[in-house]
Amino acid sequence: MVTEDQAMGRAIALAARGLGTTSPNPVVGCVLLDAAGEVAGEGFHAYAGGPHAEVVALAQAGERARGGTAVVTLEPCNHTGRTGPCARALIAAGVARVVIAVDDPTPDAAGGAATLRAAGLRVDTGLRRAEAEAGNVAWLTAVRRGRPFVTWKFAATLDGRSAAADGTSKWITSEPARTDVHLLRGTVDAVVAGIGTVLADDAQLTVRDLRDGSLAARQPLRVVVDSSGRTPAKARVRDGAAPTWIATVAAVGAGPDGHVDLSALLTELYARGIRSLLLEGGPTLAGAFLAAGLVDRVVGYLAPRLLGAGRTALVDAGVTTIAEAIDLAFTDITQIGPDLRFTAVPVEKGN
Repeated sequence: MVTEDQAMGRAIALAARGLGTTSPNPVVGCVLLDAAGEVAGEGFHAYAGGPHAEVVALAQAGERARGGTAVVTLEPCNHTGRTGPCARALIAAGVARVVIAVDDPTPDAAGGAATLRAAGLRVDTGLRRAEAEAGNVAWLTAVRRGRPFVTWKFAATLDGRSAAADGTSKWITSEPARTDVHLLRGTVDAVVAGIGTVLADDAQLTVRDLRDGSLAARQPLRVVVDSSGRTPAKARVRDGAAPTWIATVAAVGAGPDGHVDLSALLTELYARGIRSLLLEGGPTLAGAFLAAGLVDRVVGYLAPRLLGAGRTALVDAGVTTIAEAIDLAFTDITQIGPDLRFTAVPVEKGN
């Protein structure tokens, strides 16, 4: 017999398989227990427009779903979009109970729990809520704020340098760390860089295969923040390997500093279905995002090296005194090859 807590843990792990392919939909996992408490079916939402996690699990379970319990990471949807409402599918299958980790915050899909209760099903919410929210944090943050979840990624030496005094920067970190970055890119909808980085490094900003260097099947949108449209016609970001948007003042609008309005940029990206993005370069653009309070997570790769001079990883984040420092809380520290990868989130002042 499988406990509901164990089933929810499995559902959360299943949901993670959809990272990077479900947008603008959430990642969702479902485990269906039969009346005896044994696993009868399981599933996850694999891609936008495809069957939802509950539907996949119900198809596996068949008649064993009747009288059983559906354990799902997100409240079953209550509307008809590209697929039918999952709440109705659970009712039709004869499921007796539904255990939900997180309520759906969207007005379109919410209400599934109420529909299930109205049909006589027992519904409980909140099991492993924090863990399920963490696994779906990008989508949940995006729909709650109306803008994409922003992760700033940088690589630096232990003294915070992203390039040497002569401008060379290949490679600050090790091959295992660079491979890890491609895994990270593969989980987001867009990769964003500034025109300075494009001109200096001619970065391709694609997800490459982890074995032979070829391009992965799915590529996030490449976004170049280029206020005055200086991206060269032959720049690698224009190579057709992935969709690209050159975001100029003319296309997005100007902020107070005369450059691309970053809040407007995020609003436009959200309208285009982007729910998560990776901010990759450079230090000036990262500083502008941080100064505007638009960074939700920081992932840093620190190499055990010292330069003592050269370009820093961050420039002008709006901090002029120590009291204004942007405080971070570590959520993970892992060694990747010889390097350290840390993940941290900004801490609100007063917390």
